[in-house]
Amino acid sequence: MEAIENVLAEMEQYAQANHVPIINERGRAAFLQVIRACRPQHVLEIGTAIGYSALQIAHNGAAGVEITTLELSADRSKTAQAYIDRSIYAGQIHIHTGDAAKLLTSVAPEMAPYDFVFIDAAKGQYVDYLQKVEPLLADKAVVLADNVLFRGYVRSEEKPPRRFRTIVKRLREYIRVVTETPGYTTEILENGDGLAVTRYQRP
Repeated sequence: MEAIENVLAEMEQYAQANHVPIINERGRAAFLQVIRACRPQHVLEIGTAIGYSALQIAHNGAAGVEITTLELSADRSKTAQAYIDRSIYAGQIHIHTGDAAKLLTSVAPEMAPYDFVFIDAAKGQYVDYLQKVEPLLADKAVVLADNVLFRGYVRSEEKPPRRFRTIVKRLREYIRVVTETPGYTTEILENGDGLAVTRYQRP
């Protein structure tokens, strides 16, 4: 098995060269700080991409952490699996390929409850994902959502470009839900493109 630092560094180069969205450098320190503070044991990730964040969670989570990760693209799933197979965490990260909205009600419940959920997939679907995830959460689980400020448009008073209006509207709704719904306590970290750290207390 290769050193995890070497695999992660190669993935960062691959992502940059191939325009694959992984958690960006500005947001990475905050992301890792949350992981190290939570030390998650049972993780659900929505949006595998090339497996970068799953490997970071495995490397910085609890010993023996188990990660269920969902990816829409078959090509990206294959790339992620190839990277993960080179690491010592190959037996702990389980990729499922398909539409997350469907997998959240079919595959994901099999490994529930989850003490940590990372959402980094279709921005316009965050509220739907959260609604499907909530029954799968352990008490005091943490839900971490990336890109919630979406290029600064979400908190800006200026109108976003037309092509982004639906995404911005839905991300604003996500923030409203996780800040106003009983049982959720949320902090928005402005590092990178915005990380919403939501702690769930079952009502």
